[in-house]
Amino acid sequence: MTDLFKDGAISIHGARENNLKNVDLDIPKHQITVFAGLSGSGKSSLVFDTLAAVSRRELNETFPSFTQQYLPKYGQPKFDRIDNLPVAIVVEQKPIGRNSRSTLATYTGIYSVLRLMFSRIGKPWVGYSEWFSFNLPQGMCPNCQGLGFVDDVDESQLIDPNKSLNEGAMTFTGFQPGTWRWKEYGNSGLFDLDKKIKDYTKEEYDLFMHAPRQKLKNPPKTWARTAQYEGLVPRMLRSVIHSASGRHHQAALEKIVTRKVCPVCHGTRLNQDALKGKIEGKNIAEVGEMDLVNVLKFLDSITDPKAETMVRELRSKVQSLVDIGLGYLSLNRGTDTLSGGEAQRIKIAKYLTSSLSDLVYVLDEPSVGLHPHDIKMITKSLKKLKEQGNTIVLVDHNPAIISAADYVVEIGPKAGKGGGTVTFKGTYPELLKSDTITGKMLRTPIEFRQPRVAKDWIKVENVNSHNLKQVDAKLPKKVLTVVSGPAGSGKSTLVNAFKKQVSDQDYIDLSQDAVGINIRSTPATYLNILNPLRKLFADENKVSTQLFSYNGKGACPRCKGKGVTITEMAFMDPVIQVCELCGGKRYSQEALQYSYHGKDISQVLNMSIDDTLEFFQDVPKIYKKVKLLEEVGLGYLSLSQSMTTLSGGEVQRVKLAMELDHTGSIYFLDEPTTGLHLNDTKRLIDLFESLVDKGNTLILIEHNLSLIPQADWLIDMGPDAGKYGGQVCFEGTPKDSMKDSESRTGVALKQLIEK
Repeated sequence: MTDLFKDGAISIHGARENNLKNVDLDIPKHQITVFAGLSGSGKSSLVFDTLAAVSRRELNETFPSFTQQYLPKYGQPKFDRIDNLPVAIVVEQKPIGRNSRSTLATYTGIYSVLRLMFSRIGKPWVGYSEWFSFNLPQGMCPNCQGLGFVDDVDESQLIDPNKSLNEGAMTFTGFQPGTWRWKEYGNSGLFDLDKKIKDYTKEEYDLFMHAPRQKLKNPPKTWARTAQYEGLVPRMLRSVIHSASGRHHQAALEKIVTRKVCPVCHGTRLNQDALKGKIEGKNIAEVGEMDLVNVLKFLDSITDPKAETMVRELRSKVQSLVDIGLGYLSLNRGTDTLSGGEAQRIKIAKYLTSSLSDLVYVLDEPSVGLHPHDIKMITKSLKKLKEQGNTIVLVDHNPAIISAADYVVEIGPKAGKGGGTVTFKGTYPELLKSDTITGKMLRTPIEFRQPRVAKDWIKVENVNSHNLKQVDAKLPKKVLTVVSGPAGSGKSTLVNAFKKQVSDQDYIDLSQDAVGINIRSTPATYLNILNPLRKLFADENKVSTQLFSYNGKGACPRCKGKGVTITEMAFMDPVIQVCELCGGKRYSQEALQYSYHGKDISQVLNMSIDDTLEFFQDVPKIYKKVKLLEEVGLGYLSLSQSMTTLSGGEVQRVKLAMELDHTGSIYFLDEPTTGLHLNDTKRLIDLFESLVDKGNTLILIEHNLSLIPQADWLIDMGPDAGKYGGQVCFEGTPKDSMKDSESRTGVALKQLIEK
């Protein structure tokens, strides 16, 4: 153990952020340390909200105050001191670039170097590097504006010709009368607002539907001075269909838009001049179509000495992506089609080529979205980062990641208020022998359930989409099916085919997308229990319910219900202080003098879901709802926690909590165990069992090796990712998959059991 600390330690003293109870901890330098423990036990509070926040904050303070105003702000955590703290690089799970114009090559900077190389040694000479950019006018295809595809819009789906603009002739969401989008037409002065669309002249209809962006001559006073008018079809294409907001309207857009490859550039995105320049017989679009393994071969074939430094830089960037298991991706792959696991590996690969050392890399569950086969590559890359003289600190629940650590810290013993202490620190073999909750769960042997026998099946045939070519598959109804396989192997594409097959039935789609929440959303607002809670306090104390709203009569007069006072400091960080009058409780002294079962309203809202169960057992209206969150393993959340702080897996489980009362339905879930400790996963499995017992069909995309043996049926996609995947490698019971050497999941299960 002492050998682990040969290069010293990052020493944290008196960490008290959130639920941390005065934590003192040494983290060995130049080693890989994994933080484990129940969801909500305090791991993120220590790693992200204390260690990473202090490092990033102090680094920002080295810049002039003028520069600091443009840098992200990190709060001041509660702690005594941290010694020997390196600069922190935080690799989060956020998805990257949801823009149609962003590709793997543009995101990683590979395309900039490639363009430069083609402008220097391409034959014949075409122009400077911008002439090879599909995002700039000099290089883009004039027909598709560099998108590589054109969209045919079904105009009849955008308007109701039997209505006038005032009657709501524009039918797409967000264009209803009175909305700001409607005003772009209604306030233009170009149309009779009471004239039905079917009565427009050809000129009026063309102006309304197809006119390009233009400044208006003599517009009415209601028209904004700098605004430009644009016909409905080009307006939809520009600001809805081709923008990030299009994701929110996916289902509606599918009825309106038919997408096809651009007939002029054939999907290359570039104009004809840009495609003339070639290196070793290949133009830049042909290089973009290659997968990364073949890009390396192409770079090896370049002998021109003028390209030497560019080839070296490209090799380094591409090789790091291949090493982390992304060799199947092509350079022109859109970043909007990458999975979360792929996105995080791209970020890790970026740092593998960095010359900087003695940094602390802080990673948030790098195992998310990864098959056991992919995790081996992640651990290899993390070891490489460590060998470059860096310290690696990560939060993860995955046994394979924990076993690869040099040092393990467990935070616990429980979640929420019952957590916040260090319950174990040591090596992985020591953790396995320990009496902690993680140690016990890691020692529990894998057992397969006796699979249920299905009578009815959902079948898909000849699926051709993304990397799936003529795929047939079937899954049983009224049982639990897992679709597994390496990241990028085609799991989501296959599941989407099943969704289309049952689109006429009552199915529940529980993705990890946000639930339409804002900064004021909390579990209490999402569950709709604030009103019954205020009524409880009002009835008990015979006063007005409005007194128990911190947005209304009950607000603290000094901080107006915010709980903090904010003093703006020009170029400096605003000074945020807990309100001295209410002590951060948000309520006025009058509201806080009233209690229910010995607690004031602020104390009740700060309780965890687990604690409220006993408190509200006599109030069925509230008890039933908080019980739902406890059933999906979210008992550690407090009633007043901001919903914007929840992970994708937590968001999905909140949605699931509101959908537990179905019978005979089909549930689709996407990696529901994301961010869950082994102990919480076990509870979730019990919940899935009860849903199947009610006659529901469950279809899960999942990699978790403790959940898969509890499924009745397994569809394993593979064998690898991208064009090297897209096949059904195994269909059958999870136990039988271990006999099939073609099944990556079966092989991983077998290795785990033999170990």
